[in-house]
Amino acid sequence: MRVVRLLGVPALLVLLWWAVSGGSFYLPSPDRVAVAFAETWLSERLTGDVLPSVGRLLAGYALAALLGIGLGVPIGLSPRLRATLEPVLEFFRAIPPPVLVPLIMLLAGIDTPMKVLVIVSGCVWPVLLNTVEGVRALDGVLADTCRMYGVRGGSRLRRFVLPGAGPQIMAGLRQALSIGIILMVISEMFASSSGLGFTIVLFQRQFQIAEMWSGILLLGLLGLGLSLLFRRLERRVLSWYYGSGAARA
Repeated sequence: MRVVRLLGVPALLVLLWWAVSGGSFYLPSPDRVAVAFAETWLSERLTGDVLPSVGRLLAGYALAALLGIGLGVPIGLSPRLRATLEPVLEFFRAIPPPVLVPLIMLLAGIDTPMKVLVIVSGCVWPVLLNTVEGVRALDGVLADTCRMYGVRGGSRLRRFVLPGAGPQIMAGLRQALSIGIILMVISEMFASSSGLGFTIVLFQRQFQIAEMWSGILLLGLLGLGLSLLFRRLERRVLSWYYGSGAARA
């Protein structure tokens, strides 16, 4: 029954796709896309385009996570610092990351550092803002208890602040993951010679439509795989949270 639930909707979507395609050049049938997928991505493009893209995505995502959590914790703990920085943070958060690509290209060039910085520029905000909100919402009674028992410094951070803000932090990291995939593709569409984004645009310009659709399918599978991995990591990190039933409340 579980397998039916998991595969039922995808199977229906494939059948619908098959029915709608109808021999269209711009919407090839699933079997043509499957053949193009195997020929395109199970070859040297796996190491030349896919793996470098995933590496840049993970590097930018990890850097954004470190920056977001590292800045969000002190901002959330200090009402004065939060009041001072909040207008500035909201200003920069409102700027769409894709419009920063030309500026980042001027500052960092067109190589891997530029692509990583583009990913960071979008991923850092959901992590930062969710961390700030999670730290702000810490239980006041538990904070007073830590103070009374002399739990301070690194011990307070590890045992109270990060676990208490953990659900909000993980929510921000989950949002940042999908944003990172989008920005990975966008960064590779500008002055690039490799990567998933570059290759998909190249296929489109050369009217290799089945190959272009196979790249889009690969992006969807990549997003699904990373989402499932993140869900397992989240369950492990927040095992105390899900075990307590708070997540279902």
